[in-house]
Amino acid sequence: MTSEPTIKQVREAAERIKPFVHCTPVQTCASLNQMCKAEIFFKCENFQKAGAFKIRGATNAVFTLRNEEALHGVATHSSGNHGAALALAARWRGIKAYVVMPENAPQVKQDAVAEYGGEIIFCKPTLAAREEGLAEVVDRTGAVFIHPYNDYRVISGQGTAALEFCQEVPELDIVMTPVGGGGLLSGTALTVSALSPKTQVIAAEPERANDAYRSFRAGRIIPSDNPDTIADGLRTSLGDLTFPLIRKHVRDIVTVSEEDIVTAMHLIWERMKIIAEPSAAVTLGALLPKSPQFSGKRIGIILSGGNVDLAQLPWIEKTGEQ
Repeated sequence: MTSEPTIKQVREAAERIKPFVHCTPVQTCASLNQMCKAEIFFKCENFQKAGAFKIRGATNAVFTLRNEEALHGVATHSSGNHGAALALAARWRGIKAYVVMPENAPQVKQDAVAEYGGEIIFCKPTLAAREEGLAEVVDRTGAVFIHPYNDYRVISGQGTAALEFCQEVPELDIVMTPVGGGGLLSGTALTVSALSPKTQVIAAEPERANDAYRSFRAGRIIPSDNPDTIADGLRTSLGDLTFPLIRKHVRDIVTVSEEDIVTAMHLIWERMKIIAEPSAAVTLGALLPKSPQFSGKRIGIILSGGNVDLAQLPWIEKTGEQ
């Protein structure tokens, strides 16, 4: 796909991936509504195949490939969720997947890639090392590179979560997603703008990885510089395909403190009885300060994933809880 996707490509992606992915449930929580002074609807992509929304874009990209393109498999670089999703989608198609992962990627995400049949190639935890490792893999294998987010096929696939959401919960005032590279946000924004033009799309981002916030205000991509945040899935910079869609369709990007991310994650576990990873909890974290911007609104949150290393829960270290 070479031209900017529209709702037509999102609908086509939904049909393409329908045999493989879950139509995830929407859940509510009265205590969180009261706490945030808003009516919140959670689209639970933490219940998705491979534990995150990433399977949507990966599956769409893999099954869009022509047979001759897919012959030598697919490759990517990923801290975890996209790598696991690509490995699973490749297994469904019967082809090989190669995943370049930083050596400090969470063990639970390394395990998932391996379990789904992906071949892991470890690298130093820098973007340059990831890209160098990927280039070597592609040169060695002839595999097709599927970018974690800066790919229109991936963006269209990620937009299918919002397509379901708009059908499941009409007349939302706001739809919120986390933002790292912008695949989920751009796919969500183009979908919501087409199906529910009055609904605002707002992204949440860690304060310690606020490159999208700064880029959005500057009108140009400002890359992240080795950010240090608990939300490991949101450490990447925006792409040149995701950013124009974000500028066109997104109302605002807000930042969230590390403390509020951890608090939100704990609340989702405690009050909703479901597992959410820090990158997913950042959206609820944006609502915790009770900003007038969100008070009294019907807010849809795409709870992006639930892949957490259970031996490294942030509140265990902080409070000594078991």
